Amino acid sequence: MTPVTPPPVADPCPISPVVDLFFGRWSTQVLWVLIHDGRMRFNEVQQRIPGVTPKVLTQRLRQLERDGLVQRTYHPEVPPRVEYAATALAGTLTPLFDGLARWSNEHLAEVLAARAAYDAGDG
Repeated sequence: MTPVTPPPVADPCPISPVVDLFFGRWSTQVLWVLIHDGRMRFNEVQQRIPGVTPKVLTQRLRQLERDGLVQRTYHPEVPPRVEYAATALAGTLTPLFDGLARWSNEHLAEVLAARAAYDAGDG
């Protein structure tokens, strides 16, 4: 008997690829910094994101560059200089980020209270 290969299952959530892309660990912070603070060097980005290691920041910047959201500019000077900037495509995320910032300002306290209640056994 020939095995039957099931058809590929469509993702039930059409925004899953976007969520994975933009909201991975540190990606949101990197994009936020570059969108709101503009072009900067690696150490400047790292200083604005407490807790991110150089290795992880390098990985995130490369991934975001690969995805067309970050532009890396190498300046062949002595010493060499590299700058990172949000691309125009990344700039289209501004309304989304602003909406999420508003939601956070309005509802984060509720989320934290619910979390505390759950952790205390009241949830």
